[in-house]
Amino acid sequence: MPELPEVEVVRRGLERWTAGRTVAAAEALHPRAVRRHAAGAADFAARLVGRTFGVACRRGKYLWIPLTDAQASGPAPVPVSVPGAALTLDASADEALLGHLGMSGQLLIQPVGTPDETHLRIRVVFADDGPELRFVDQRTFGGLALDALKDGVPATIAHIARDPMDPQFDDRAFLAALRAKNTGVKRALLDQSLISGVGNIYADEALWRARLHFDRPGNTLRPGEAARLLAAVREVLGEALAVGGTSFDSLYVDVNGESGYFSRSLNAYGQAGRPCGRCQTPITRVAFMNRSSYYCPHCQRPARSAAAAGNRLAAS
Repeated sequence: MPELPEVEVVRRGLERWTAGRTVAAAEALHPRAVRRHAAGAADFAARLVGRTFGVACRRGKYLWIPLTDAQASGPAPVPVSVPGAALTLDASADEALLGHLGMSGQLLIQPVGTPDETHLRIRVVFADDGPELRFVDQRTFGGLALDALKDGVPATIAHIARDPMDPQFDDRAFLAALRAKNTGVKRALLDQSLISGVGNIYADEALWRARLHFDRPGNTLRPGEAARLLAAVREVLGEALAVGGTSFDSLYVDVNGESGYFSRSLNAYGQAGRPCGRCQTPITRVAFMNRSSYYCPHCQRPARSAAAAGNRLAAS
């Protein structure tokens, strides 16, 4: 599933290609692609017509585009802050086009007349006759919906935590919550109500960099270890974003269909049997929450026991 870097790459493409454009027509070609829009496909398409797209925003793995009525959107929108991104939007927007890419969703910008993709699910045509916005999804786990905005964020995702690249992310609160967890640190990193945007790939990569075992209980971490993990999360997300994210196949692309290249820099995820880049011990793969975890058994050793961990904490 696309994680923060892949979704942010798409957001930037949407900002470039759709901001300020007015919808002339829309089609919802598969019901599952709009299943989160309770009023159905016809209502979804009809309500988009005549709406003007604002600047695309993101929180964690979710994208949204604020919508205003074409006749109401003036040439000089009032700027307001957008949680999760250093952007501005029209203060008159009270609804948004909310999207999640799921396992295989793509938001593509395509010239008018380009042959339909095999798994085209939603098409948005703009009044300026420029490139269309298309939602393509092979597995139909993703989708789009219209959602009310609450304090600039779609109401259905308001519970999701800020991500560590957000200027308003609260380091102190996150570290305290992490060190209060008696579950493994990887579970904590995947908890989108605690920290958003981190999935299986970047959790494994950050834990490798921080030299922490994925199942190490959060409440056994020393303050320095917890801070090192957060720094590693930011580092790996930033590096992945700089090269367009991680693409393993043609499903992970930006709005122009281009792949990211961070897969060439992975140290743990997907590297089972290959030597660790630090100690040459083969990377190990184990089952974890209906997926896999990859780690170095030498560099990322589990806590010996709760008692031993407690003794280390007491001594720190």
